[in-house]
Amino acid sequence: MKIFIYPRDREGIEERRLKNTFDFQDEKSRLVEEIIFRVKEEGDRALFNYTREFDGAELENLLVGQEEIEEAYRVVGQDYLSSLKKAIENVASYHGKQLRENWFSSERGMVGQLFIPLARVGAYVPGGRAAYPSSVVMTVVPAKVAGVKEVVVVSPPDKEGRLNPYTLVAAKETGADEIYKVGGAQAVAALALGTETIPRVDKIVGPGNIYVTLAKKLVYGLVDIDMLAGPSEILVLADGNANPQFIAADLLSQAEHDPLAVCTLITTDEEVADRTLRAVEEQLKSLPKREIANTALENNGSIIIVEYLEDGFELVNRFAPEHFELMLTDPFKYLDKIRNAGAIFIGDYSSEPLGDYMAGPNHVLPTGGTARFASPLNTDDFIKKSSFIYYQKEELAAVKDDIIRLAELEGLDAHARAVKIRFQ
Repeated sequence: MKIFIYPRDREGIEERRLKNTFDFQDEKSRLVEEIIFRVKEEGDRALFNYTREFDGAELENLLVGQEEIEEAYRVVGQDYLSSLKKAIENVASYHGKQLRENWFSSERGMVGQLFIPLARVGAYVPGGRAAYPSSVVMTVVPAKVAGVKEVVVVSPPDKEGRLNPYTLVAAKETGADEIYKVGGAQAVAALALGTETIPRVDKIVGPGNIYVTLAKKLVYGLVDIDMLAGPSEILVLADGNANPQFIAADLLSQAEHDPLAVCTLITTDEEVADRTLRAVEEQLKSLPKREIANTALENNGSIIIVEYLEDGFELVNRFAPEHFELMLTDPFKYLDKIRNAGAIFIGDYSSEPLGDYMAGPNHVLPTGGTARFASPLNTDDFIKKSSFIYYQKEELAAVKDDIIRLAELEGLDAHARAVKIRFQ
């Protein structure tokens, strides 16, 4: 991890921050464009061919059948099922509190707003060699809570052409209506365009690699998407009372995700900085994914020492981290200083993995500095809004001259006439 002193090293800190914003490479974009075109032209045949090429799997069908689901339940243990159900319950409860009701106002005529769930949503879940049932929970459950009628899950198969059983059971337990064995940019294309087997959706949500992200970017407009997710990020702001062992463990929890993961500690205390660095080095030795984590820390790991907490908050808001841990004495008094963060974890015992799995808030979060303007995945992402207008004749009469005046000012005579004609 590289150590910076702020504000002396302001330029180096800014360079490192900008290094981790989105960078879409032309070569990858061209490949994804080709994949989308092939899926559009060839449908299922393209999906089978790309699955053979990228995943090494020969598939007979794309839709997961009941027999495979039953086999998955035989593989996973009851302890897993118990933990999964607890996570589903917590996530459903949290997102249920986000729901809003239709509203109407009759101050001038009647106006209002209707909240209408999307009809069909696709949830992308990374897979292949790894299992990410938590991604199923965080995408399918909020959609179902919001009232989406059909939620479909897509995930890449292993070389035997099967989905990870833990992912498959999670999809079933969360109420997914269809589960398909296809991943990558081709899965995104199938959801956006539709094929013989996979009907198109209204929106695509869920994290994926650079090819999945590029595909979501390219199909946006044909369908809606949740966000363009980049490598995972964690930023910890700590004072002299913070526990370096805890900080190190939390930094490593994100570093093991991806060699591109961004891990940052900002602290007012040099001793905390030194002890955290030593703790990271020590904990890294026993980490199964230490090569991935070490690469992330070497390339994107930073410890920034500031003299004043105000400088720390300035940097936090500039970085706009995906995960932000507030490890300060009396942390709640500083909440109003945080303007840009995807998820905020407060105190020693609110470790980032708590949010990944169990607390209830969503772990699909804005990355790459997009927390400046974006929010965590939530029920609003699965709802569209329609405005509602109802005026009776006398109510329209009260404002007709104003409408006519404004319409004629804009040269829209037919607009003006549409009002005039009702009073002739």
